[in-house]
Amino acid sequence: MFIDQYLDAILLGLIEGLTEFLPVSSTGHLIIFDRLLDFQGPPGKVFEVVIQLGAILAICTVYFARLWKVVTGLPDNPDARRFAMAVILAFLPAMVLGAGLHGIIKSVLFNPTVVSLALIIGGVGILLAERFVPVARYHQIERFPAPLALKIGLCQCLALVPGVSRSGATILGSLLMGVDRRTAAEFSFFLAIPTMAGATVYDLYKNWSGMTFDSGALIAVGFVTAFIAAALVVKTLVDFVGRYGFAPFGWYRIAVGTGMLAFLYL
Repeated sequence: MFIDQYLDAILLGLIEGLTEFLPVSSTGHLIIFDRLLDFQGPPGKVFEVVIQLGAILAICTVYFARLWKVVTGLPDNPDARRFAMAVILAFLPAMVLGAGLHGIIKSVLFNPTVVSLALIIGGVGILLAERFVPVARYHQIERFPAPLALKIGLCQCLALVPGVSRSGATILGSLLMGVDRRTAAEFSFFLAIPTMAGATVYDLYKNWSGMTFDSGALIAVGFVTAFIAAALVVKTLVDFVGRYGFAPFGWYRIAVGTGMLAFLYL
């Protein structure tokens, strides 16, 4: 195992942690940088999926008090049960479709061209959504009705296409259905916990036979780096979108997608 592979793993972990909760597609960025770095990681793109769990662990750490309050309040607190119900309902569509389409997604859609086009289209979508977002009606996750949570979960399914962005799809869907910006961002964070945990377990199960000690070491390096970077981003993002909205991310997506297409074909 060469030292440059570990350096690549650190860089990719940093990219993952910084982009996981931004509406810019962390998976898309990892695919692009895999190509640019010629990164030779574990088979089946398992590195790119598993290190996302490091970012999810950062959410559990930053929001530990709130999550613990939900867990301990489930037996007798209606708000805690409504919070849990909203997350579970929103998680179900991606769980079903992700398991069913896993092979197609990995073999067909994990390529820089798909990512670049999805980044551009998603960027345009963000700019349009920011112009036409309705007046917010929902300001607390605990007040989400069940149909709203399920619809946001269906929006998350768009992110099965690399480059769309899981957080971007859920945040935009939430905004267009009347959720305020701050709550939309936070719900995307919490929804990431079961979604990415499920994706990680499923990916490890599918690729376990090809794993080696060196593969595990690379993943561990990326995992820890992603955790640290994500912990620094989460709270900053909530404050940023509350002040500036999501339009800056739309322009960023368009710039990155266009630049990558130029790199690939010019």
